[in-house]
Amino acid sequence: LLLLCRAEEAAVVVSGLRNTDVFVGESATFTCELSHPGVKNVQWWLDGTPLHNNLVTEISEQDGRIHTLTLNDVACHDSGTVTFRAGSLISSAKLLVKGISPLA
Repeated sequence: LLLLCRAEEAAVVVSGLRNTDVFVGESATFTCELSHPGVKNVQWWLDGTPLHNNLVTEISEQDGRIHTLTLNDVACHDSGTVTFRAGSLISSAKLLVKGISPLA
């Protein structure tokens, strides 16, 4: 009976995405932590394009609260805005992929 009286708290973003700079060929990792598990409709985007788990794009979840996106072997064209959506929650950050200077 007590459980029925308890209002369901809305999840909030505890720790959002952070801007990340990497060099061509490296991996870029973005992490978003939610206040509690069970949020539906989790999706990652790069410049408006939905991302899916594959060899290059690794999407994982820990304890239902910590959501991680790793982009492997990035190229210059991967630079853009990474967005995490979980229900009505949204967190975004910039990904900057830097080319290797020929003078290096």
